[in-house]
Amino acid sequence: MNIPNKIELCNKPTRIEKLEKTSKKYNKNIFLKREDETGIEISGNKIRKLEFCLKEALEQGATHILTCGGLESNHARSTVAACRKVGLNPILFLRAGEIPSTSGNHFLDNVFGAEINYIDVDTFNSGIDEIMKEKIASLFEQGIKGYIIPMGASYGIGNFGYYSVMKEIIEQEKILDITFDTVVTTIGSGGTYAGLVMANKIHSFNKNIVGIPICDTKEIFEKKILDILEESNGYLENPVNYGRSDLKITKDFAGLGYAINTEEELQFIKDLAITEGVLLDPTYTGKAFRGMTNLLEENFFESSKNILFIHTGGIYGLFSKQTQLNKLK
Repeated sequence: MNIPNKIELCNKPTRIEKLEKTSKKYNKNIFLKREDETGIEISGNKIRKLEFCLKEALEQGATHILTCGGLESNHARSTVAACRKVGLNPILFLRAGEIPSTSGNHFLDNVFGAEINYIDVDTFNSGIDEIMKEKIASLFEQGIKGYIIPMGASYGIGNFGYYSVMKEIIEQEKILDITFDTVVTTIGSGGTYAGLVMANKIHSFNKNIVGIPICDTKEIFEKKILDILEESNGYLENPVNYGRSDLKITKDFAGLGYAINTEEELQFIKDLAITEGVLLDPTYTGKAFRGMTNLLEENFFESSKNILFIHTGGIYGLFSKQTQLNKLK
């Protein structure tokens, strides 16, 4: 099947490793797909999508890239770094109240010299799309071509990032001589999960693709992901019909809210670091992996034998949680 072109920017294939102690604890074979190792500046899952997004932007003659996210957005940092690699100018719109001192991803956004616009929470939540469109219009009046990448690069073209990763996983199964019956990922903006589902359906891989929400509810994400999949159809010669039956989204594990952590969530991250030597992030993988272990205890994965969890990165987000983490045992 023909899919859109992309720029090669990240390290691939990313390795797969087994979590021996966790596997023994839950009596399942639990593996990590180390998408946190896609790079350093561009580390994490977003670069997989950005390879397609930035290629489209360049093909359209854009010189400036606009995108948005939270103050500690992994996507924003990865976008800025990727833009610098290919000669594009990054413009960020970050959701924030009072502007704190820079740390983690936010610090790196500044190191890469991004133009940063801070938007208060209410305005961001109600009108970020219009704000970015207004900026595009302003650039146009100056003779500058801009291109908008939605939050998380979760839209039609970005969806091909994890369509490609799903195919990569199938190739790694052959090398490792293993079959993953279940693939689990965080759902934050929807594009990673949607890409996996797209490849799973188109190629009849027959995997159990499980998404664990860490902000909005299952119902909200079902609609959003189906919309993303429909948008991706615009790039295909033969569109695919999707329905809610193609999705397996669990209850949400948002806790106190997006990027806000309880002591228990951070303790879980620290405990896994100690037992497995793996760092999860506080916004996405920490909540989702903890959610997966809760679901394991509830026998949600009773029929699963070999579970592959997509580690979507986010290590820089830990730096903004230093005060909370330092209080833990």
